Amino acid sequence: MFAEFAFGRLLNSVDGSPWGAASGRGAPQQDQHEHRPPGLYTPEQRRRRDATVWTLVQGVLAPVQFAVFLMSLGLVLRYLATGEGLMAATASIVVKTLVLYTIMITGAIWEKKVFGRYLFAPAFFFEDLFSMLVLGLHTAYLAALFSGAVAPRDQMLLALAGYTAYVVNATQFVMKLRAARLQEAGDRARLAGGQHA
Repeated sequence: MFAEFAFGRLLNSVDGSPWGAASGRGAPQQDQHEHRPPGLYTPEQRRRRDATVWTLVQGVLAPVQFAVFLMSLGLVLRYLATGEGLMAATASIVVKTLVLYTIMITGAIWEKKVFGRYLFAPAFFFEDLFSMLVLGLHTAYLAALFSGAVAPRDQMLLALAGYTAYVVNATQFVMKLRAARLQEAGDRARLAGGQHA
C-alpha cells in the first residue's frame, strides 16, 4: 500500500501533461494548484516555518552533521589508505549515524509542523525519498558492524557509499533552501515595488 501511494505521488509530482482529461487524470494538473502560490512555501507554511523552534534545531544540526561527516570521512580514508585507526574510524561512523538519525527524526517533526505531514510533503518529496536511501545505507553499516558478518574494510566501503549518498542528499537540500531564499527575495521585491507604485 505504501509503495503504491509513494509511486502515485512520484508520478503526480513529475506529470506536467496539460491533457489530463485525455490521460484519465481529470482536470489538468496546473488547474488543481491554481490557488496555490508558486514556490517552495505558501505564506502560511512560511509563517509556520519561521514560528517553530524545529527550524532552529534543523539549522543547528545540519552544520554539526556536516562537521562530523568531514571528520569521519578523513578517518575512514586514513584507514583505507594505511590500515590504521580502525577503532577511531568505526566510532566516527557510529557517531555520524546517530547524528543522522537525530536530524531525520527532528526533520520529520519540522516537516509536520510546517507542511502537516511527517515525511514526503510535496515540497520535499524527492529530498525525503533520497534521505531514505541515506538512512538505509547508514543502517546497513550498523548491521554489518554489529553482526560481524562483513570484514572491516568492506564495512568502511559501505560507510563510504552512505557518505556519498549523504553528500548528494545534502546538495539537494542546499539547492532547495537556495530556491526558497530566491523566492522570498522575489516576493519582497514585488511587495516593495507594489508599495512604491
